[in-house]
Amino acid sequence: MPVTDHDAGSEPGSGPGSGYDAYDPDALMTGEAVALDLRPTGWALRAAGTAIDFVVYLGAYLVIAIVLFNAAAASGSESAVFGILSVVALVGCLVVAPITVETASRGKSLGRLAVGARIVREDGGAIGFRHAAIRALVGVFEIFMTLGGIAAVAGLVTDRTRRIGDLLAGTYSQYERMSQVSPPVFGVPAPLADWALTADVARMPDGLSRRVARFLAQAAQLTPDRRSYTATQLAGEVAAYVSPLPPVPPELFLAGVAVVRREREFAALRLEQQRIARLEPALRGLPHGFPERG
Repeated sequence: MPVTDHDAGSEPGSGPGSGYDAYDPDALMTGEAVALDLRPTGWALRAAGTAIDFVVYLGAYLVIAIVLFNAAAASGSESAVFGILSVVALVGCLVVAPITVETASRGKSLGRLAVGARIVREDGGAIGFRHAAIRALVGVFEIFMTLGGIAAVAGLVTDRTRRIGDLLAGTYSQYERMSQVSPPVFGVPAPLADWALTADVARMPDGLSRRVARFLAQAAQLTPDRRSYTATQLAGEVAAYVSPLPPVPPELFLAGVAVVRREREFAALRLEQQRIARLEPALRGLPHGFPERG
């Protein structure tokens, strides 16, 4: 039976370095107290995206400046007119354009699109005009006037690689390009095939079920001692909600419970869909004798 004694006052799965149920004060939590796995963009990717935007906006200004200079020279306009138009073009390319692009695209830009990043609020929501304006105004100093030096240093010393504009606006760069590799789906372990036919796992809480699934997905990355310890602790918790208890090692027991629970929940969902499909004609049809109006 995979049940072990717990140390007094200790909480299973919360040992040092376990990586399970550890409270992270910086984690973004939903209303159901579920931590969202939102990854900030790395320093190198942020630098690459910023460099692309730097070249685009500054290049646009240089092109406009050359066009204005040629137009002013051809028309014989005064140099003061060219200076005013140059300042307007500079403000438009380095301030107005970034604000417009970030506001319209909800945190995207050409550089961030290339590296798979998006600027979001600290709570994970989409940014608005105020956030984009603060970032653009501060960016003139920390990016364009210093060639990105201040922004690079700030990204190295702050959490989530935030620059000064992000700190003032309450934003950070979120990485959105996730791996497309799907985790493998395993069936019931062979030693538990007969046990799975009669096992009762319905009483196990959803939170504990998620912890078991997370452990099984990450077990190969743990050291042997930590893997054995965490499996034993989790099995002790799961044993209180499972009947009967098979005489197998803790990790095999957890794998069997996870698969049985997954398959039965899938079967229940499929049965519910079938029932809804049978009721579909009655739900969408008109009452008997009721005229159909175009």
